[in-house]
Amino acid sequence: MLTEAVQWYGAIAGAIAALIVSLDIGRRWTGWAFVIFVTSSIALIAWGFLKPDAEGIGTQNIALLGINGIGVYRYLIRKKGP
Repeated sequence: MLTEAVQWYGAIAGAIAALIVSLDIGRRWTGWAFVIFVTSSIALIAWGFLKPDAEGIGTQNIALLGINGIGVYRYLIRKKGP
């Protein structure tokens, strides 16, 4: 039951974050979308390693967690884009 909730959270949060990024409504919004992506990646890492035969999703989201962390830095922490 918990693993199913974590899986669905990861999927829905990822879709919402992708929608926000695709709307291109500003740096701050994009930065917060990356925060949502980070939580999605964490959820899918947990799900991927708790669920048998889902390690591929867990491994993929380890890489995506790093990428999303860069997005948080670029859009929320760093002062101005290049």
